[in-house]
Amino acid sequence: MSAADGMEGAAHETGFTVWDPLGLADLGSPATLAFFRHAELKHSRVCMAAFVGWLVAVSGIHFPGLVSFSEGVSFEDLSKLSPLEQWSALPALGKAQILLAIGIIEHQSEWKIKPHYMAPGGQPGRLTGLKSFWDPVGFTAKMSPEKLERQRLCELKNGRAAMLGIVSVLIANNIPGSIPVPIAFPTGPSFVLPF
Repeated sequence: MSAADGMEGAAHETGFTVWDPLGLADLGSPATLAFFRHAELKHSRVCMAAFVGWLVAVSGIHFPGLVSFSEGVSFEDLSKLSPLEQWSALPALGKAQILLAIGIIEHQSEWKIKPHYMAPGGQPGRLTGLKSFWDPVGFTAKMSPEKLERQRLCELKNGRAAMLGIVSVLIANNIPGSIPVPIAFPTGPSFVLPF
């Protein structure tokens, strides 16, 4: 009997049981388990955005105009670089703005949502307290509880796949043959510093 029994994420791939061979779900309290699930969802969402961003970056699709008016850096100039080189070529003020926006979202998600995801009654990954950010159009408000549960399971599965996907593209050039797909990944570093 595991603390993870009955959690979302169990599906036919794992025989409708939660896959936890190391017993990580039993390391702490229910609040610890809620923290683990919230972290999984948060990292999944970031990786889904990162993987789509990577695909857009390597395809050469870009916005028109300038990224930075003061430094004259255009979206077209950045689109000619590999994804990690694009980040390196951004002006420092642009990087700071992106990191500040991420910090504000993170702060709001930890302090404004009541009940907190680690408290009784809280739900990991639930961002409905950030109404204008989470669902500005109101798609989830129209869903039945069954449909919403199915969508959450899809989010977990897609997020797990995206975590594997983004790691795969980061190592594709550094370990020849690591990706068994004949794709010419752009050359360049697999890791860059934020500034």
